[in-house]
Amino acid sequence: MDSVISMTIAPVTHDLGGFKVHRTLPSKQRTMVGPFIFFDQMGPARLRPGDGIDVRPHPHINLATVTYLFAGAIDHRDSLGTFQRIEPGAVNLMTAGRGIAHSERSPAEERAAGPELDGIQTWLALPQAKEELEPGFEHTPAAALPLVEGDGVRLQLIMGEGFGIQSPVTQHSPTIYAAITLSPGRH
Repeated sequence: MDSVISMTIAPVTHDLGGFKVHRTLPSKQRTMVGPFIFFDQMGPARLRPGDGIDVRPHPHINLATVTYLFAGAIDHRDSLGTFQRIEPGAVNLMTAGRGIAHSERSPAEERAAGPELDGIQTWLALPQAKEELEPGFEHTPAAALPLVEGDGVRLQLIMGEGFGIQSPVTQHSPTIYAAITLSPGRH
């Protein structure tokens, strides 16, 4: 049987003081996969009591970010006036377009015990015709994302269409993005 794996990319790990971010894209071997230009895995980590993540306000242009958590919570604020908490299984899509600034922080009520953090944040290139879109923010709760389960496999479709289901999350370029969990012994 011929292998369908054409390349394996090892992430570069950055210790951000209390938690690690593993960046798979961009890499020397591959700068993009489809519209995905950055692929960051945050954690898994349990931060010290009193600590949290504090990503100060910063700008983005001409791209979209997708945040998906497996554990923990992050409060998102942006220059559109949006305040949204993201929790496990939900999706935050921020479309920067012509420009947006945002911050990401651990919720205040979770800091006393030491917040948990485990998730993925991806940055997607916008097609050239959409680079100057009005900025926007979209939150999709976990219950609104389609789910397929069976035979030791759980697939939550974050973005795109496949497996007989379609995600309600806006996609600016055709893609498929899913969180797949396999039971022990499945591969």
